[in-house]
Amino acid sequence: MKILRIQTLRGPNYWSIRRHKLIVMRLDLEDLAEKPSNTISGFYDGLTEVLPSLVEHYCSPGCRGGFLTRVREGTMMGHIVEHVALELQELVGMEVGFGRTRETSTPGVYQVVFEYRDERAGRYAARAAVRLCRSIVDTGHYPESEIQQDLEDLKDLWAQAALGPSTETLVNEAEARGIPWFPLSARAMIQLGYGVHQKRIQATLTDRSSILGVELACDKEGTKQILLDSGIPVPRGTVIHYLDELQGAIDEVGGYPIVIKPLDGNHGRGITIDIDSWKDAEAAYDAASAASKTRTVIVERFYKGRDHRVLVVNGKLVAVAERVPAHVVGDGRSTIQELIDETNRDPNRGEGHDNVLTRLQVDRTTWSLLDRKGYTLETILEEGEIFYLRSTANLSTGGIAIDRTDEIHPENLWIAQRVAKIIGLDICGIDVVTEDISRPLRETDGVIVEVNAAPGFRMHVCPSRGLPRNVAAPVFDMLFPDNAPTRVPILAVTGTNGKTTTTRLLAHIVKQTGQTVGYTTTDGTYIGDFLVEKGDNTGPQSAELILKDPTVEVAVLETARGGILRSGLAFERCDVGMVLNVAADHLGIGDIDTIEQMANLKAVLVEAVAPKGYAILNADDPRVAAMANKIKCKVAYFSMDPDSEVIREHTAKGGLAAIYENGYLSIREGDWTTRIEEAVNVPLTMGARAPFMIANALAASLAAFAHGVEVEQIRAGLGTFQASVSQTPGRMNLFNLGSYHALVDYAHNPASYEALAGFVRNWPGERIGVVGGPGDRRDEDFVTLGRLSAEMFDRIIVKEDDDTRGRPRGDAADLIVRGIESANREARFESILDESEAIEIALDEASSGSLVVILPESVSRAIRAIEARKPIGEESFSKNGKASLSPKSAESSSSEEYSRSSL
Repeated sequence: MKILRIQTLRGPNYWSIRRHKLIVMRLDLEDLAEKPSNTISGFYDGLTEVLPSLVEHYCSPGCRGGFLTRVREGTMMGHIVEHVALELQELVGMEVGFGRTRETSTPGVYQVVFEYRDERAGRYAARAAVRLCRSIVDTGHYPESEIQQDLEDLKDLWAQAALGPSTETLVNEAEARGIPWFPLSARAMIQLGYGVHQKRIQATLTDRSSILGVELACDKEGTKQILLDSGIPVPRGTVIHYLDELQGAIDEVGGYPIVIKPLDGNHGRGITIDIDSWKDAEAAYDAASAASKTRTVIVERFYKGRDHRVLVVNGKLVAVAERVPAHVVGDGRSTIQELIDETNRDPNRGEGHDNVLTRLQVDRTTWSLLDRKGYTLETILEEGEIFYLRSTANLSTGGIAIDRTDEIHPENLWIAQRVAKIIGLDICGIDVVTEDISRPLRETDGVIVEVNAAPGFRMHVCPSRGLPRNVAAPVFDMLFPDNAPTRVPILAVTGTNGKTTTTRLLAHIVKQTGQTVGYTTTDGTYIGDFLVEKGDNTGPQSAELILKDPTVEVAVLETARGGILRSGLAFERCDVGMVLNVAADHLGIGDIDTIEQMANLKAVLVEAVAPKGYAILNADDPRVAAMANKIKCKVAYFSMDPDSEVIREHTAKGGLAAIYENGYLSIREGDWTTRIEEAVNVPLTMGARAPFMIANALAASLAAFAHGVEVEQIRAGLGTFQASVSQTPGRMNLFNLGSYHALVDYAHNPASYEALAGFVRNWPGERIGVVGGPGDRRDEDFVTLGRLSAEMFDRIIVKEDDDTRGRPRGDAADLIVRGIESANREARFESILDESEAIEIALDEASSGSLVVILPESVSRAIRAIEARKPIGEESFSKNGKASLSPKSAESSSSEEYSRSSL
């Protein structure tokens, strides 16, 4: 077997709308292409020996052991690889279950699709599954050492991908509330929500957290002084910088027992408590100094009592946990080391913060505590005797937590909420030492020993004993109060032709509302009136740029088939999804071989529309109109035919539609019709002479109306948007060159050639075409381009793209010529493969009154060639439907008058 390609999907996709995290592996079975599993000697036994847990895979016939029944009876290796990849992830704690395997149009080559939790682990599982199955085919088994190594590697990848318990708690709450989130590329930050409504967190710091409060909490001595000044009970203590100051500090706080800790430490690092000798004090000083960035150490009076963490969010107490240091309990027969080992066998314990509990470790503090007791690791503890391995109660060092939220005394609650306000933290962890949290601190000689910014949530969410607390909920109530919006509207556009023009027009219309619009196109990514990034930006990465931007109020996203295939959508749902058309383009690429498959791919966009949103569908394209049968949102149709049966049936039920009737772009809902604007007054339609532009304008107007844009604003947008280099580069850009005209359009497939023909055939003079197409299209597509060119133009120059996309130079041109000759043996044509040369010759030899139509690979290069000839101006169409010049020149000419009267 040979892996040809592995792709990672991250959003709604061709394989599943609900399951966003999928690995797609293109797998060539090679010698196993015609060998079902029941014909491979020893395969079933070898597979069940190494992965007996596959019995839990139901598959068809839908019962326990169903998959293994298929293996025994005979199934193809791609299907088996899918299940093995899923099971490898399951065995290390990654819950996955979805998978599909389909043979491609290439015999023996399969698309193997399965779910993942972590991208790197998913890709590893794909390779490991192929390796495992190949080994069993060849040898009848897969070595134990190999499967163990695979599982260890997957465990490591899963651990590395972990967000951390506090961040994961917040992310889970976001998902439960339907709030989208992104990991950002710096400082482990997470974005919650889209655009202007976004918030950011870093662990349990938020973008509301006061930097003054965070800095003060990190300054333990400063915190203590501020609290002392406010009448809060805090430990007696002092700060020192050198060892020779230690004895004086001990005397100042009243002698032993004492606590020594770093001034700027965290997670219990460098802290030693209950010190009662000079020897231990020296060792504790060294540990604290090493843990402090400034080598500054705090010496405090030690207060006996139990350690509690009080969590305050947005000024309100939300949880209390008693923290018990890492310890073991004797049974009268086991050594301390054996008790540690037994405790660590608990599956809930892991390294660091990865699990509910942390594994017990022996370090300097443990040895010190052993020495105090006169114990060693070989000491056998009496039954019920507790030995503490740590002097601090942090969960990260193996401690446990007991929920005490319902036990805290009202006075202590009041003190905790005051402390959070005094320090100035929106999320505040307060460490309290007291014998009994249910009694006032003043009665128990209790103290506030520390205040923490970015406190951990693990002890409250997963206490060892007691009721778990949803401490993430008050954080989200604070960040998004009173059901504040978390998303910006997403209006997404796909189709074979017209996507860029329609996206730009829709963005322009929405701008009339005064909102900041971020939009993506094949020309670049824009926010407001400014270009952010140039390029073909119609994939999920560019969409994410828009959704992450804190100034964007509405997102209008051109969504191409390539991005959906490679990565899925960048959003789990949109508010308006539009499919303009589906035609025979890009077939044979990415295992999309038929127009029906292409329609299913484009339908992903409208299947991802929110239930209350709108799918905008082309009623004149049967494949697009049929998408209404598979979606769960509201539907609106657009049509160039006011008598369309689809429109008539839809509006008879009160449905929404846009139609072209009596020369007007109109909105119809139920039995009423609102005329937006006459087509001749819409510059984009080129005086109503470009039907496909009218269709684009209808679609954009309908999407805007469905989104809630007022009719007056739609009309204003239509009237101020033109097919020009500035607004729609490469989309019907018409230049007046004095004695002739030049038109640049990015038509590159049969459907777009046919749409363009509706305009070109009405030109009164000679029509010259510079034609070609992308090299990765099918042979029959190039032949069709040639045939359409012969029907559209009086003279044809056949060129090729610079990037032939794997085709031999001249091959695409020869196929176009074949199409020209099949349509018209008398056609005037020549092949000039270099695009620049072909354009220059066409412009040089253009006759008076002619139209040179350039269908380029590089739009910018074609426009530069035209502008070098100093055109009188770009032509647009004013509200009277007549051609006019853009303000390149104020001069008029006889040729301008010619074009106005003849177009």
